[in-house]
Amino acid sequence: MAAQADGSVEVHLSVSPVVSASEQFIGLLLNDKRVKFVLTGALNTVFGFVCFAFYQYLVGMHVGYMTTLVFAHCTTVLFAFMTHRRLVFDVSGSVIRDLWRFESVNLVVLGINALLLPLAVEVAGLPVLAAQAAITVLNALVSWLGHSRFSFSRSAADS
Repeated sequence: MAAQADGSVEVHLSVSPVVSASEQFIGLLLNDKRVKFVLTGALNTVFGFVCFAFYQYLVGMHVGYMTTLVFAHCTTVLFAFMTHRRLVFDVSGSVIRDLWRFESVNLVVLGINALLLPLAVEVAGLPVLAAQAAITVLNALVSWLGHSRFSFSRSAADS
């Protein structure tokens, strides 16, 4: 409180926000790219798995599960690109370059999936959806490595 020359009193209030330890911890987690990647990846995985199941139900019996895999990939890649680019890596620059790199990594992941899915279904005898769910775990690791080190990496010249 301070008295002014005109006789008025000026009051300064200082309000410090009380932030609990759990709120601080959550804030730290949400600023970690790995955590954002997992959360965004979970969203993209659910979306992709729902697309795969939808296509499998809709046309899979007629065209086969491998065609279902390609349909699901084509449907989900742009959604996944935008969520990773903005929510996880928060980069700017050439969208076309980033999309090409992103799809390059995704094609490697798709190739791994295309190799392992028939092995799991035809050789191991797993149901299609169970096999796809198991392969998704490996794909998440490969995807993180590819996107963090290639798709959205920036050199000092890019910054």
